[in-house]
Amino acid sequence: MSNHHQSDELPGNRRLIESDDFPIEFVSKLAEIESWRKEVYRPVYHIHKWWANRLGSVFRAILLGSALPESESLADAFYRKHDFSTLTVFDPFMGSGTTIGEAHKLGFTALGRDINPVACESVRVALGPLDRGALLQAFAQMSSGVGERIRNLYRTSDDEGHVCDALYYFWVKTLPCPACSQRVDLFPSCIFARNAYPDRKPEVRVCCPGCGVILSADVKDSHIDCAYCRLAFNPQQGPASGALATCQRCRHVFAIAKTAKALGRPPEHRLFAKLVLTSSDEKLYLPITPQDQCAYQRCSEELAHSNISLPTLELADGYNTRQVLNYAYRSWREFFNDRQLLALGWLHQAILELPDDAVRAAMLTTFSGALEFNNMFASYKGEGTGAIRHMFAHHILKPERVPIEGNVWGTSKSSGAFATLFRSRLLRAIEYRAAPFEAAVERVNGHSEGKRIYGASSPFSGSVSTRWPPKTTIKRGIFLSCGSSAATGLTAKTVDFVITDPPFFDNVHYSELADFFFAWQQLEPLPFTKNRPTTRHPEEVQDVSVKQFSAKLRVVFSECCRVLKEDGLLVFSYHHSRADGWTALADAVLEAGLSFVNCHPVKAEMSVAVPKSQAKEPIQLDMLLVCRKQPADKRGKQSVDVAIEQAIAHAKAKAARLQRCGLTLSATDRRVILIGQFLVEACPGRSAAQLSKVLSEKLAELDLAAHRLLEFPGDQILTHRAPQTDEQQLTLLK
Repeated sequence: MSNHHQSDELPGNRRLIESDDFPIEFVSKLAEIESWRKEVYRPVYHIHKWWANRLGSVFRAILLGSALPESESLADAFYRKHDFSTLTVFDPFMGSGTTIGEAHKLGFTALGRDINPVACESVRVALGPLDRGALLQAFAQMSSGVGERIRNLYRTSDDEGHVCDALYYFWVKTLPCPACSQRVDLFPSCIFARNAYPDRKPEVRVCCPGCGVILSADVKDSHIDCAYCRLAFNPQQGPASGALATCQRCRHVFAIAKTAKALGRPPEHRLFAKLVLTSSDEKLYLPITPQDQCAYQRCSEELAHSNISLPTLELADGYNTRQVLNYAYRSWREFFNDRQLLALGWLHQAILELPDDAVRAAMLTTFSGALEFNNMFASYKGEGTGAIRHMFAHHILKPERVPIEGNVWGTSKSSGAFATLFRSRLLRAIEYRAAPFEAAVERVNGHSEGKRIYGASSPFSGSVSTRWPPKTTIKRGIFLSCGSSAATGLTAKTVDFVITDPPFFDNVHYSELADFFFAWQQLEPLPFTKNRPTTRHPEEVQDVSVKQFSAKLRVVFSECCRVLKEDGLLVFSYHHSRADGWTALADAVLEAGLSFVNCHPVKAEMSVAVPKSQAKEPIQLDMLLVCRKQPADKRGKQSVDVAIEQAIAHAKAKAARLQRCGLTLSATDRRVILIGQFLVEACPGRSAAQLSKVLSEKLAELDLAAHRLLEFPGDQILTHRAPQTDEQQLTLLK
């Protein structure tokens, strides 16, 4: 049964998301389930790579919490079909399109805008027309044509000389020793292949540094005697260690990046091993043969004489590109070897020749997604999981010293190949669009497991408009635009809710990394990528400078405040470990004319995600910050001490609720909860400068309180609203 909520019902009614009764436990349990397999539970947002891809379950909860009155049960409403066709949602930082897709499922009119054309193009394709039959037909034709041509590039032989397919080729970077000119392989260790679960399967593959033969060993072995060349060596060690390498001939130690930069070109690569798929469908590690070397050389020669279009975009200096520039990389084309360029160039050209616009766009997006797995920055994760670790696994452009080259078209057992991603990403997204489902938690043998609940949403319409600003809206309409959200062109006071996930300052600079994909997309006549020299833009909200970040975010939030109805809400997810990340945010929100009215900590990405798992005190929570226009916030100003006391009480209660539902909160998690709550309590009646000042002055006190946040059960302190007097508050806190 559908719920119909008209926009004229909303004024004067407090929404569920403004209440402390917003069920953070329910949302966090769903987030925990979805975070482990985001591409399974929400495949429509994972056709193409984007960074900080948020959880669909969380944003469905935000949308429902924003539209429903506080008397509603989110757990019940979550699995019902809704029709919010009279309400409009706007996301100024659209990214992968999570807000837009979830709003569409709930029947809202969805307006999405992003400054990055790579993001906009992937959302346009993911939510636009996708005909499964037409795509399968086109794929079959390509497979027998360009697919077979590419597969021929990866034909090799097994140890008995039988023709077979190469699954992966293994390369190692090399540099000449500055002292004696000997080529030095930049192996961090002699082990180049291990299982993803070494405790269960400890066997590893080792390349002998003496003769190059492939040996088997145990993952813990520290001594091997090569049976072929009699060399004794420690497989755990290699010529490269950290930023330095040691020449095996003269023992000279040199700096790797400095040596590459002095040469004026990136390190070269040496092909040393392969993993083949035999005629009996078995995997076999083998050393490279002279025939393999000749096959690669033929690719280089054919590439040199071909007329295929290849990327020309140069690398520009930036926070995320500086490392590769120090290795003397100068263009995005240098991220690929000759065989990859030849295969990708053929594939790209074949897709451009497809006659149907929608089919061609979907195939180009799949092609673009395959790029992150088919380059010389990808590495080998090992068997037992997806074998190729894509180039953005660490959110930086890290020159990989032992890169892996996958079979670009793919085999039945390939990872990251075009054919593999066509099935695992594109077809899976089409299935989800036809029959959307929601994640639910069920207990099985004492453990929480996910299950699928169908029927809570209508199928995706497959219709997207790029007409902007929209002149008229249609039921469940999706409208997308590429450009700065500092000036949207939208009519004032026409948006019911702004729901978004803004970028963090001093973090991943999306455009610097997105240019990797854009270098190829420049060659395509696509709506959002044409006529742009780069995805970088001076108004991108992404800066190392706190002042610049805050100023740019303020301008966007000011525009959101302008287009927001008087009774509308702006809700966004945010977390940051540094104090200036919060003062910058407070400045942006209050100077935009908005006020924090509540916040809710919920589970975010899985804690083992890279680089989250590498942090000493990782943040596993997002704060959902709920804002109204300042005139709509009727709360009065209170003293800083009372604001701190109320923030502690509310934060303690919310942290305890999360702890009781099974989350272990790090020190940084507790700090994030408390700072977010302090902004809510202290912002009424204060300017942005005043709020930032009191936050900075009281940070040490808040840090101490955050450390002690879980010393007492939260329900002994406060479950709803704190008393308003200092005396009552202090009595409870004692």
